[in-house]
Amino acid sequence: MKVGIMQPYFLPYLGYFQLMSICDTFVVYDNIKFTKKGWIHRNRMLLNDKDHMFSIPLRSDSDFLNVDQRFIGENFDKERMKILGQIRSAYGRAVCFHEVYPLIEDIFIDNEKNLFRFIYNSLVKIKESLSITTPLVISSEVAIDHDLKGKHRVMELCKALGGDTYINPVGGMELYDKEEFKANGIDLHFHKMRAVTYPQYGDAFIPSLSILDVMMFNPKEKIQQQLKEYDLI
Repeated sequence: MKVGIMQPYFLPYLGYFQLMSICDTFVVYDNIKFTKKGWIHRNRMLLNDKDHMFSIPLRSDSDFLNVDQRFIGENFDKERMKILGQIRSAYGRAVCFHEVYPLIEDIFIDNEKNLFRFIYNSLVKIKESLSITTPLVISSEVAIDHDLKGKHRVMELCKALGGDTYINPVGGMELYDKEEFKANGIDLHFHKMRAVTYPQYGDAFIPSLSILDVMMFNPKEKIQQQLKEYDLI
């Protein structure tokens, strides 16, 4: 059984959903340290032919809390309307806007205040919209020693879920050793997304934007093909 494990990212790029789609079980970390500079609570859209950052405002709290211990800021009611307005402005002329915008609006108006739950809900909605059938598992609900770190935690999650294959993004090639995983009964592979392009508004393609961008410019049938544009190393 193939297992993937990732942090919770808000409306992540296409490669995140590629990895999800090729696994038999996909684990989403909730009991992992929140990092402000990562992609947990923010992403990029195409606005005025440039990449534009949008983010979920957070309640002021300790920098040492896990993702599932963080909460959305009280000003999100105002901020979400601003972001939705930017999305309408950015993608109102996109070929799939009228099909996709109601889903994006539904994601943003979720009243969940816990950051992890809010992001997890959005991942479920996107995966269902793309007809990805891989079940999602929340890391803290797996019966392992959650004080484990790094590769040891990954291997124990795989074993607890009955996984014999672990697929990690290609960026982990410097972190994980195939022979070490093999010694623990797990085949290790790395997922590498190919250079997927599609027509946007301008002449120059801006890559690695949120799945929001992919969905606005590509019908579902095309995205089904794009989900297969990867290599396993």
